[in-house]
Amino acid sequence: MSKPQSNQAALTNNQKYHTKVISRDHIDYDRSWALMRRLVPKKRGNDLDDILILTESEPVFTLGRRAEETDILVPQTLLQAKGILVRKVERGGLITYHGPGQLLAYPVFNVNRMGLSPSRLVHGLESAIISVLSDFGIDSERIKGRPGVWIGQDQKIASIGVAVRRGVSFHGLALNVEPDLTHFDLINPCGFTGIRMTSMAQILGKSVNGPEVRECMQGHLEKLFDLETEPWTLEQAEDWAGTEEL
Repeated sequence: MSKPQSNQAALTNNQKYHTKVISRDHIDYDRSWALMRRLVPKKRGNDLDDILILTESEPVFTLGRRAEETDILVPQTLLQAKGILVRKVERGGLITYHGPGQLLAYPVFNVNRMGLSPSRLVHGLESAIISVLSDFGIDSERIKGRPGVWIGQDQKIASIGVAVRRGVSFHGLALNVEPDLTHFDLINPCGFTGIRMTSMAQILGKSVNGPEVRECMQGHLEKLFDLETEPWTLEQAEDWAGTEEL
């Protein structure tokens, strides 16, 4: 697939933001979470480069600030048997699932410098998802009052949950490329009843190339947020991040 050309106007202050991109097939969830928690204090109140993490993780349920343990519909013993972790995290929203076959994008951005409110950041992430899906021939939309991206009124294909601490964003988006959708049956995803989760592979009726989707997502995020990117390794990021943690 050629480099995507987003038809969305940039959302930031009409200048380029130098951004280091960590793009990997897999990063353990706890490792990426710990890295974000170290990057935020490092970036706080300065003009250091922004960071974008693009990856997948092992199976994990993450509970946002408004989530309850009752949103998990099965006993902990079953989760352990299936190898699914449970983590309470800082992002907004309720409960969701991450795992293989799902693209995660974590923008660690100085949103104050970019002129982005939390709602505008979320809107931009939704726009990037919609553009990626369009590039793969999938029509999708927003639904007012329901963060994320939808196929029609009752099928959710992507979730968004961000946190902002002292002007720096972390956590981000999760796009279902080709995950095991049965794992969503074990939770009340995002607190809505009468919906079902779907994926790019399910909509298209065929397997989807995950690295291609990841590259496409990077291109649209670059366009929407005026990013001027360079590659970075996970190890470089961890060495740079320092020891202070949220």
